[in-house]
Amino acid sequence: MSKATQQQDLTVLAAAKNGLVYLTANDWALIADKATRRQFKSGESMVQKGRRTHGLYLMLKGSAVVKIGVNTAREIGPGEICGEISFLDELPATANVTASGDVETFFLDRPMLQSLFELFPHLGSRFYHSLSAILSRRLREVIDQPALPKKDKT
Repeated sequence: MSKATQQQDLTVLAAAKNGLVYLTANDWALIADKATRRQFKSGESMVQKGRRTHGLYLMLKGSAVVKIGVNTAREIGPGEICGEISFLDELPATANVTASGDVETFFLDRPMLQSLFELFPHLGSRFYHSLSAILSRRLREVIDQPALPKKDKT
């Protein structure tokens, strides 16, 4: 990967309002150096509900649809993450994530992140603080959704 491409990726990630907002420029450089770049075509599954992710995805380019159940879907884009719940609890994913078009991501696997966090504990602290803020915001979005009208049983 060229230096210009990596710098462009870091700019996207650092500027994201709904991403890992507490990370510093140095944190991003450490993560980007160890991350695996993955690409997905339109319609390709990134995360499958019921399967473990063994890491999480940082969106660099494109968008994806996160579908939880039948009636709940949202779109994520550059700077946002997916696969974080399975990453955190090491259990199967709770949603399906499908690329809406061509998507480029950084994949951060658990062992790689754990080794970074052991070397740089403050990075781990900022990373998990960011994850908690993302999950809190997403939970509030679900809670604040208007209730679906109940069907009349007559």
